[in-house]
Amino acid sequence: MPERDLQFLCDLAAQLRVDSIRASEAAGSGHPTSSMSAADLMAVLFSCHLTYDFADPGNPRNDHLIFSKGHASPLLYSLYKAAGAISDEELLTFRKLGSRLEGHPTPRLPWVDVATGSLGQGLPVGVGVALAARLERSPSHVWVLCGDSELAEGSVWEAAEHAGQEGLAGLTAIIDVNRLGQRGPTRHGWDTGAYARRFGAFGWHTIEIDGHDPGEIDYALSDAAGTRRRPTVILARTRKGEGVNEVENREGAHGKPLKDPERAITELGGERRLTVEVRRPDPADPRPPRELASLKLPEFERGQSVATRTAYGEALAALGAARADVVALDGEVADSTKTERFAELFPERFVECYIAEQQLVAAAMGFQARGWVPYAATFAAFFSRAFDFIRMAGVSGSDLRLIGSHAGVAIGEDGPSQMGLEDLAMVRAVHGSTVLYPCDANQAAALVAEMADLDGVSYLRTTRGDTPVIYPAGERFPVGGSRVLRRSTEDRATVVAAGVTVHEALAAADELAKEGLAVGVIDLYSVKPVDVAALREAAITTGTLITVEDHRAEGGLGDAVLDAVAELGPRVIKLAVRGLPGSATPAEQLAEAGIDRSAIVSAVRRLAG
Repeated sequence: MPERDLQFLCDLAAQLRVDSIRASEAAGSGHPTSSMSAADLMAVLFSCHLTYDFADPGNPRNDHLIFSKGHASPLLYSLYKAAGAISDEELLTFRKLGSRLEGHPTPRLPWVDVATGSLGQGLPVGVGVALAARLERSPSHVWVLCGDSELAEGSVWEAAEHAGQEGLAGLTAIIDVNRLGQRGPTRHGWDTGAYARRFGAFGWHTIEIDGHDPGEIDYALSDAAGTRRRPTVILARTRKGEGVNEVENREGAHGKPLKDPERAITELGGERRLTVEVRRPDPADPRPPRELASLKLPEFERGQSVATRTAYGEALAALGAARADVVALDGEVADSTKTERFAELFPERFVECYIAEQQLVAAAMGFQARGWVPYAATFAAFFSRAFDFIRMAGVSGSDLRLIGSHAGVAIGEDGPSQMGLEDLAMVRAVHGSTVLYPCDANQAAALVAEMADLDGVSYLRTTRGDTPVIYPAGERFPVGGSRVLRRSTEDRATVVAAGVTVHEALAAADELAKEGLAVGVIDLYSVKPVDVAALREAAITTGTLITVEDHRAEGGLGDAVLDAVAELGPRVIKLAVRGLPGSATPAEQLAEAGIDRSAIVSAVRRLAG
């Protein structure tokens, strides 16, 4: 290890503390004390170990620095100032309207991979980034700064086990063990040994240090970078508010500016104008072209009965053959989600996350941060366990493709614990999301391909049971579209359905036609964004819309339709799952929930008087 200028490192850390205080004071809010405890750690990392080109944040040879303790954003922005990425003037716009320097970091800054601040997320995402870098055979290293409070989150330990099992030597977690949380001491205080035993049990190389000794920090970071075949955790004992007597290691100072910032700055030696020359990586080789071959999606004959989850699996395998940037992740249900075909063909691009859905979504976020196109699949019901990660993916602007199988009461005998009945509402609420719900195999295959180039979080809901193929192979189903399957000038109402209920709606329309009652049928396969034009036309021409969905009445298809047509004032009748299902056959479940063909027929008869 080369000899370091320890005085410079101490002065730089003091500057980072001062600038964290100044930024928080200018904002009138923030977390300066949480920033001050980690200042020495980050001063040594930036000065001596980080490899990064701020002028080229997309360089695949760059290291990655993820602030899992995103509330320490004043420290991160002070580092950017020291590296010359932002000016002092911009630093003082912290937390102000229109500033890139938000209260918690987001990718509005080009050097931020993912939004952080919901604690327990940085390390799981870092695992995904490290997996992607290893797949690329990139020399980049992933550094994740965590707080000790967030080690109470279960998602951290999902990540720890995943990283240990994968032997991710390119990942280092730096834990700022400052003993104090928001309202008092953390679970283990300064007992770094307690944390070391836990990480060690998952196969991590553990290092315990004084987090304010630049020599120890430098040695630990060098050791981490040189460790092979396993990830490293550096457990650094620090003091919250280090360097300022008013707040150092004192409770009650969390999340607020200092009462006397000028005195604190003087105590730290005053303002400095030090700069850091962060080591730049070698120029990156150009990435390989995205298209390896033309895409040939699977084709299913009309009249067949094929589950849309089966179509997803075959379409994903076809997409993987055509594009080298597609990766698939699964939560130990690949035989049910049908991701197993991709895993057989492209094992190097398949990630088994086991039954750890938070890690599943986080790893997908990490892959997309390095330019990959991830598809992550599990049962629709189990994505609810990872909703905070999905929500933060929306904040990050992450391009994720989530596939939820076994949705709705149509799964049958497994019962309510396995039924995704809230998933459409859950993902519809995410900023910038897309929600798709195909009714047949050819439609599902086409939508899998459409998802590859979508921005933001996209969600495809698939069905467990076989459904009839009603569309010819090769048709396109653009996002935001719909299909009008029945329409006449005599229509008494229009039935709007998606997925499994499309087939119930068609059967109901045929039965009603025999009675002389005509109804239109719309397949609203794009639940977000919806086909506003088609829905409004149906609302105007028939005056009544009947929505039918294998989902709760709140936030799903019916509410999406209401949002589109409410100002026109049509009558909207929502058929949805309102009771608590039990175990029964799929047909019995649909009937019991009041969303089968008989329920639709009854609703239309009531309208007809």
